[in-house]
Amino acid sequence: MFFFDEAHLLFKDASKDFLASITQTVRLIRSKGVGVFFVTQTPKDVHADVLAQLGNRVQHALRAYTPDDAKALKATASTFPRSGYDLEEVLTRLGTGEAIVTVLSEDGAPTPVAWTRLRAPRSLMGAADPAAMTAAVRGSPLYPKYAEPVDRESAYEKLAARLAPPSTGGYPQASPAPEAPPAQSYPQERKPPGGQRQEPNVMEKVLGSSATKSFVRAAATAAGAAIARQLFGTARRRRR
Repeated sequence: MFFFDEAHLLFKDASKDFLASITQTVRLIRSKGVGVFFVTQTPKDVHADVLAQLGNRVQHALRAYTPDDAKALKATASTFPRSGYDLEEVLTRLGTGEAIVTVLSEDGAPTPVAWTRLRAPRSLMGAADPAAMTAAVRGSPLYPKYAEPVDRESAYEKLAARLAPPSTGGYPQASPAPEAPPAQSYPQERKPPGGQRQEPNVMEKVLGSSATKSFVRAAATAAGAAIARQLFGTARRRRR
């Protein structure tokens, strides 16, 4: 249930798109079981398209002191269903706590206009008596259905369970593997310090001499020529 007090401020200088949205909302929201009340002094403060969608009317007393007030009174009386009341006269005679009321019936038709005296609800400014609270709760028709509390699993609990780390399940955890022993270090051959060269031995001197290199080169050439003659038959013919 929604109550918009001082509704004339809602429709003052309202655009066409805004009025169309309110009219559509009021038209469709009734099918959802939601009530909307616009509280104002006179029905003329509510836009005509919106007023046509409102089936429940509660009108307090109006006073016609000026020509404009008389015109507003006549317009207000014309918005109610026809009845045996002279609404223009009744609306000026209503006292404190009295109103003209018409609502929609179960069939969706407006009920006859009723001159109604409203009874103010009795209330207490303070904490309710526990016994009275318990009696009111137990007397509710919804008590059998909602008396027993049900702690359902919430969406937060489901997400928290998904993000939680997997449990060990009671199984003993594996002991950590023993650490490998440190690698044994071996003495390495010391290299001569930079800038110093070792003296070549006798074999290195022989193999590195120019005579040895010439001999190896000539032997390789002769061996290659002999192999070529055997493969391709290029041996020289002997002279007779």
